[in-house]
Amino acid sequence: MDVQVQAVADADTSADVDALAGKKVLIIVENLPVPFDRRVWQEAQTLRDAGATVAVICPTGKGFDAREEVIQGIHIYRHPLPLDASSARGYLVEYGAALYWEFRLALRVWRRHGIDVIHACNPPDLIFLVAAPFKLFGKRFIFDHHDINPELYEAKFGKRDFFWRLMCLLERLTFKLADVSIATNNSYRGIALQRGGMAPDRVFVVRSGPNLAKLRRSPPNGELRRGRRYLVGYVGVMGSQEGIDLLLASIEYLVKEKKRTDIQFCLVGGGPALEQMRALAVEKSIEEFVHFTGRVPDDQLFEVLSTADVCVNPDRVNAMNDKSTMNKILEYMAFGCPIVQFDVTEGRFSAGDASAYAKPNDVHDMAEKIVELLDNLNQRKAMALADARA
Repeated sequence: MDVQVQAVADADTSADVDALAGKKVLIIVENLPVPFDRRVWQEAQTLRDAGATVAVICPTGKGFDAREEVIQGIHIYRHPLPLDASSARGYLVEYGAALYWEFRLALRVWRRHGIDVIHACNPPDLIFLVAAPFKLFGKRFIFDHHDINPELYEAKFGKRDFFWRLMCLLERLTFKLADVSIATNNSYRGIALQRGGMAPDRVFVVRSGPNLAKLRRSPPNGELRRGRRYLVGYVGVMGSQEGIDLLLASIEYLVKEKKRTDIQFCLVGGGPALEQMRALAVEKSIEEFVHFTGRVPDDQLFEVLSTADVCVNPDRVNAMNDKSTMNKILEYMAFGCPIVQFDVTEGRFSAGDASAYAKPNDVHDMAEKIVELLDNLNQRKAMALADARA
């Protein structure tokens, strides 16, 4: 049975009132603070609206420094992380510290609120270690499969070594302990069934989507174009696997080979590779055509998406990105932005006719697809209509 549920943008209408009355749910997420993690926050709100008592354990982060607080009736417990790891040793330290805090805070939640269900959101696939002792007391364990970790490790480090094999083992153990698994798309569901060995009726597809009630189109801001005719936008994390280096290579080709100096690129988002990508733009002598904003408030993000003629997703084609649904694609579509991306399975499933698809990791074809769209207003309008139909 292929069970699919579309994540509802407005949490206020996404749950039957009191369907979970009396239930106590603990959500654990490690890689982003809440409520900044949109998917987790929408899930927490949906559970609350269904009558559950909801607590969330997550890390602190920029703008989310309070160690304990209650937001909209949801109890949030945050813990520090020692560093933003970039090596095997760094990840060992980070994950070890996270497990310590998650178990300690889980005990606090159990004492204060009680726990019926532990809802673990990866990465990493280690949170089952926190849930395992509670299983002995009859608590249920739900695995919310956000990222495929063996593929993520390979995408970051380019190898299948001891740590890659360890990731595969941890993934199997997580699925083995889980009573139910939630997949973000059908590709992830297939992994739960095949690699995880889960029964089909215990794996559900719950897709993420932007909260349309909170997305606000604003008047285009011509200053973002910096005197140029066109604006191309990017929204997302600046990490090693996001393909920003490929996008910069495409921009270099446009500027130096195609002589297209009428296109401004605005790249919105923060991340561990931000400064490296800024330096790469300078190295390629294209910095005047690329504006890195870093992380910005929603109003500025919406302004970029409201102004952009085309938006791009340069995620390099690999096993990780081919099977993953990218939030930025759905955000682009919500603003009616025509998209250019490399041809990946889930990217094509999400965008359909609203996107043009470049050959895998081909920076020249990516550049050509961008200018083809910019130079064809009718095609851009047709793709915007495809966004609306989706």
